[in-house]
Amino acid sequence: MSRITHQLSLNENHWPMLPGVREALEGSLAAVNVTGDALAARLEQRLATELGTAPGRVVAGAGSAALLQQFLSAHCAPGATVVHTWPSFDLYPLLIRNAGAEPVAVPGDADDRQDLAAVAAAVTERTRVVLVCNPNNPTGEVLGVPWLESLLDALPPHVLLLVDEAYREFADPAAIGDVTTVPDPRLAVVRTFSKSHGLIGLRVGYLTGVEEVVGPLRRTTPFYRVPTVAQAAALAALDAGDRMRAQCLEVAEERDRVHAGLVALGFDVPPSGGNYVWVRLGPRNQEFMAHLAASGVIVREVAGGVRVSTGLPEANDAVLAAARVFAGRPLVPEAVQ
Repeated sequence: MSRITHQLSLNENHWPMLPGVREALEGSLAAVNVTGDALAARLEQRLATELGTAPGRVVAGAGSAALLQQFLSAHCAPGATVVHTWPSFDLYPLLIRNAGAEPVAVPGDADDRQDLAAVAAAVTERTRVVLVCNPNNPTGEVLGVPWLESLLDALPPHVLLLVDEAYREFADPAAIGDVTTVPDPRLAVVRTFSKSHGLIGLRVGYLTGVEEVVGPLRRTTPFYRVPTVAQAAALAALDAGDRMRAQCLEVAEERDRVHAGLVALGFDVPPSGGNYVWVRLGPRNQEFMAHLAASGVIVREVAGGVRVSTGLPEANDAVLAAARVFAGRPLVPEAVQ
């Protein structure tokens, strides 16, 4: 009998498709042969309504990574620098270099927390953008609005702050707050339907900020279009907002169960606001990954730790059971409950 494999390396949302999404996808198929809403104006209008802002301050795109690339390309030029924290999303340096700019990674503190004072200190006349991930991937750290306001206060007028909130819906709302309410024209926020809404295979995201900051992205929007079927799915997913939030809470509860179980076994795991935990084992990272793989669990080494995405309960039980053996504890039935 073959072993069940749990793919927990990609931060995917393993919960069921949101109500109405499948029907929206099926209903949109008859229109894939026509242009339709080429620039996703209806989706942008709906997002603006959800955010309580004007449609001109929202741009839809083919996932948050594409929007990050559009933003960096629009606001950076060769010779510019983009300052970002580290550890963080490992594609930031590539996206920055794709825009012709130079990445400047600012190490975190002794506990791998983002050092925003050091970020501000790394800014120079060449810096055009500061990029912060919140919750941070892979560490899971959550920054509240006051932290980001303090960072904005420390940045010179010519620098934009771009906050990547790909995982915000899994964080405690009271802890993360809503940075889009901060009235600073240098602030832009990018979000995605990939994680919270389970649409990673369709690539839908959006970026919001003042029109002067958002507007330049529209020059490349025709080349980063949201497909017709993805627009339909995103609109249906927005209609299922209550269920989405309930599912994200369920994911967070499973994440916290895995976190508590690993900590109880003696693992070094910082608290997380994303749909993953980050296990710091130093030189034993690869050994831990191989051990989990032998138990049918696929995870990933990221920035000096092992990132374990949150799966369905059965997958998370497998993580905890394998971790218990790795820690040298006797495996008992209660260990995976």
